[in-house]
Parts: sequence; structure tokens; C-alpha cells
Amino acid sequence: MDKKEIRLAIDRIASEIIEKNRASRNITLIGIIRRGNILAKRLAKAITKKAKISPLVGSIDITLYRDDLQLVAESPVIHSSNIPFDINKKIVILVDDVLFTGRTIRSALDEIIDYGRPRCVQLAVLIDRGHRELPIQANFVGKIVPTARDEIVNVYLKEFDGRDEVEIVKTR
Repeated sequence: MDKKEIRLAIDRIASEIIEKNRASRNITLIGIIRRGNILAKRLAKAITKKAKISPLVGSIDITLYRDDLQLVAESPVIHSSNIPFDINKKIVILVDDVLFTGRTIRSALDEIIDYGRPRCVQLAVLIDRGHRELPIQANFVGKIVPTARDEIVNVYLKEFDGRDEVEIVKTR
């Protein structure tokens, strides 16, 4: 995906969120750190522009909730989560860049529940690449990209990487 395709996908996801939730003022967006929180901010701007509502935006770092923490790194880098609002009885849209096995989303759900009891949690992802290991599906998807297990989907976003692009890379 190039810059234009990413923008169009975000605009479409924003429209779908508005339609599914009837432009509710109870919508909150929580992005998974790193690129998920960037996408959450972009989605919030698109929703505000389209529906004249301003969803609250937060971010979570799921590092300590991972089921493979000991495999990730000896000293993992931990960022602080930032959910400066009450999520009880809210519609929480969890946002991430790539949906793969579902394990990151499971970790994020565990963390969200530590913050309260939302009315519901919906999932928005830029890319769904398949290969689920857990029964987790996105409610909103920018693009479905069938991949092989030995491929990596790299998402680059201007705010973090200096450019907007999605690429698939072979690991072998």
C-alpha cells in the first residue's frame, strides 16, 4: 500500500465505525503502541471530520501482557499506556496495524479489562494477514493481505517512520 491507499483505508474504516456505532458519542479509540496508536489518532481525525464527534483517544503498551515475553527480549522496552479517560460503558475501538496470530490482540484485551468494563470492544486493523492462532477477528479491516508464514508485513507511518507505506518481505 502506498500513502494514498493507506489514507483511503483509514477513511473507509472511519466511515464503517460511524455507521456500525450510529455516530455514538461513546466511541473511544485505543491504539496499540507503536503504530496502532498513530492509526487511532488518524481514525479519530477522520471520524471527527465525517461525523462531527470527537472520540477520545488512548494508547496501550501490551508488552507485559504478552504470553511470549521471555522470548521477546531479555530486557524488553516498555512504554507507558495512556488511557486518560473512563472506559466503563464506552464503545472501545482497539486499533492495530497488522492482525496476524491474534496474540497481540488477546494481550490488549487483557490490559483493557484492567482499566474497566467497556460496553463492547471492537477491533480495527489496517492489515489482516491471516494465520490466526486464536479465535479473533477484526470488525474493521483496511486491507486483507494473504501472506505466507515466512513473510513479514511491514507498516511504515509518517509520524514514526517518515513515510506511509506497507510492504511484504520474505524472511528467507
